[in-house]
Amino acid sequence: MRFDLTDLRLFRHVVETESITRGAERTHLALASASARIRGMEEVLGVPLLKRGRRGVQPTDAGRALLDHARIVLQQIETMRGELGAYSRGLKGHVRLLANTAAMSEHLPALLADFLAANPSIDLDLEDRESPAIAAAISAGDADIGIATEASLVPGLESHPFRPDRLVLAVASGHRLAGKRQVGFAELLDLDFVGLTRGTALDEHVARHAARLGRAMRLRVRANSLDAVCAMVAAGVGVGIVPEATARRQRRALPLAMVRIAEPWAARQLTLCVRDSHHLSRPARRLFDALRRRA
Repeated sequence: MRFDLTDLRLFRHVVETESITRGAERTHLALASASARIRGMEEVLGVPLLKRGRRGVQPTDAGRALLDHARIVLQQIETMRGELGAYSRGLKGHVRLLANTAAMSEHLPALLADFLAANPSIDLDLEDRESPAIAAAISAGDADIGIATEASLVPGLESHPFRPDRLVLAVASGHRLAGKRQVGFAELLDLDFVGLTRGTALDEHVARHAARLGRAMRLRVRANSLDAVCAMVAAGVGVGIVPEATARRQRRALPLAMVRIAEPWAARQLTLCVRDSHHLSRPARRLFDALRRRA
């Protein structure tokens, strides 16, 4: 059996995008070359790896088995590169970190700024994802380190407490809810909301809970940051759901009030997660240790 790393990367991208065309683009291959590589893998193994349909491709059972092995091999290659790079260039490396919106906006900027200043030869790929997607990516070996809500973690991950992360309702100080101590989420769905840009982890998290109640959020406007959400809320545009740390910081300068949301999903604990800290590359281990020290 003779597969090269390009074959494995291609197959992973094809399955993740459910498209040979998009998988080829991600792997920087021509479509004809990508198709030939997939056929070659199927011929060598003697089994079909993909089920082809009008809406794209899905892995067969054999394809899912190959995907699991491909992810392991590719992760090991990245770890090897990090280890060898540490010897040849001091501690040169690349770390992929996934975090939810609250961690990205409130908890990580100062921590990562300090870490990158102290480690100029380490590059960081930082991506905002919803917590369940973070847990799945770490479990699959598609990222080095994740910061996700504790409730979203899957069995087999190594996890460590990071920061509390309660979600609250931000309202203008003159709003009729400003004096309330807490409110149920269902009571809010007739109000106008200020939300985050579509596709951000917090936006998807809140929208999913509204959908579970058979409702949709009434969004008047979407803003590109939590600070912008708070500014529009303070101006009376609507109400917003933001991390408590954001609301506390912003109400020092803005006429804001915050109300607790009486739902279990609003009281969250952020957790640092990895597959196995003992098998991280040296650069990833250095970031992991730095985050644990500052938790």
